[in-house]
Amino acid sequence: MNKVKNNAVFLLYTMLLGGIVGTIVWGFLRLMNLGIFFLWDYLPSQFDFPLYTLCLCTLGGVLIGFWKRKFGDYPEELHVVLGTVKKTGRYSYHNVFSTLGSALFPLLIGASVGPEAGLTGVIAGLCSWIGDKLKRFQHEITELTAIGLSATLGTIFKSPMFGFIEPIESDKDTVLPKTSKIVLYFTAILSSFGVFILLNRLFGVKMGMESLAAEKQDFLSYLYAVPLTLIGIVAGYLFFVFQKLTSVPNNKLKKFVVLRAAAGGLLLGISGTFIPLTMFSGEHQIGEVMESMKDIGAVMLIAVAVVKLLLTNICISSGLKGGHFFPVIFCGVCIGCSMSLLLGVNAVFCAAVVTTALVGHTLKKPIATVLLLMIVFPPRLIPVMLFAAIAARTIPTPKALLSE
Repeated sequence: MNKVKNNAVFLLYTMLLGGIVGTIVWGFLRLMNLGIFFLWDYLPSQFDFPLYTLCLCTLGGVLIGFWKRKFGDYPEELHVVLGTVKKTGRYSYHNVFSTLGSALFPLLIGASVGPEAGLTGVIAGLCSWIGDKLKRFQHEITELTAIGLSATLGTIFKSPMFGFIEPIESDKDTVLPKTSKIVLYFTAILSSFGVFILLNRLFGVKMGMESLAAEKQDFLSYLYAVPLTLIGIVAGYLFFVFQKLTSVPNNKLKKFVVLRAAAGGLLLGISGTFIPLTMFSGEHQIGEVMESMKDIGAVMLIAVAVVKLLLTNICISSGLKGGHFFPVIFCGVCIGCSMSLLLGVNAVFCAAVVTTALVGHTLKKPIATVLLLMIVFPPRLIPVMLFAAIAARTIPTPKALLSE
């Protein structure tokens, strides 16, 4: 009876943890959106300030540099957070509040990064803290932290299954947790996602990427899946090339935290001044690209994607840190739309295949890739997306391109 009681109590705490995660994710994203509106919509409408984008990004980079010099180079990237939790079973929570600031500020000034890196670090630290405070569950602290991470990913990307699969899918064999643990994982993920949706409806807001609809494809269209997949993989190689190139000055100037962040802000401002679509995470700009792709043109769409792939790595390496998932998805959509214009094939189909190959090549997890992109592309394209994801995983990335 005691074991049943403890399991029931742990399940209840897991549900509560999921609700807390959903609230934190919603609050962070809401604060981010309000801050972006204030800095990029309200202030420019009130004041006619020359070179506003350049000045704001550069000043923001300088301030972020000073913040990092005082509180540390946070947030850590998603794979680092997941790796730390897998290795140690916990994550430090002594810098939770400074990590929140470090995660939020780059997003406010329009850095080409997503919010997932900072939020996973914060939630992982919070879960470790809860495990330490609830002495009866100290032996389950590793499980609590892993569950919290899954709930965070599932909520941020509006894909509960992605939140469950991404942390456990490996480069070799994927081992599913025991049935009892699976119940705990989904209890937390669904409660977190449920609270997130509830808060959206209560406050009348809508956050996250919208799904794209596609017309039925004829057989000939599917023949384009192979070249489109190869194009996405080439874009993936380009991402790693840029990652390698931007890591060189980062390593040489590692001690000059303020200078690196200021340089990152300056480059962000220059890019944003001439090509505004390269700024921000890109999740809210996908619809804009789909609607205006003919006006933008195929060449410009490719240019936007290439510059944004570079800019995302510049932001991360310079200290304007965040995740790369949303920007990479946006780049895949841009390249896919350009291929649609050049080949005369449905835009959503092209975007789905190219994006899946690009994300799949950078993530190296085919199942997680498809589950992630199901939030954007229609379910009928899952078979061809799975093909693209597996092909992208099968074709290796040269070790010379991978950052140490």
